[in-house]
Amino acid sequence: MNGSRILLVGLSYKPNVDDDRESPTYVLMDLCRARGAEVAYYDPYIPVIRPTREHPHWAGTRSVEWNRETIARFNLVIIATHRQCVNYLELAEWAPCIVDTRNAMAVVKTRPGRV
Repeated sequence: MNGSRILLVGLSYKPNVDDDRESPTYVLMDLCRARGAEVAYYDPYIPVIRPTREHPHWAGTRSVEWNRETIARFNLVIIATHRQCVNYLELAEWAPCIVDTRNAMAVVKTRPGRV
């Protein structure tokens, strides 16, 4: 993981809300960063991370832009929270490798080994 660029999709603790309290995504972000990865997130519901008691070091971090150029720069995308407004077909085309923890890619046709 050291030196990898990892994007986490979905910051809140459940789908389609802007409530990031007790979100497991923060734990994933911390674990990846502790192993030397550069970590970012995408969440249209949470454009900027607000200060939290549990994860104050992420406060002020901004969601990345949703476009081919930005998404393609990451080595790995982890879908941590399912979002209905995310275009998973675009994600399948843009991301080199996807770990889908929410089965969001189940209906999206992808190349073998991508998800």
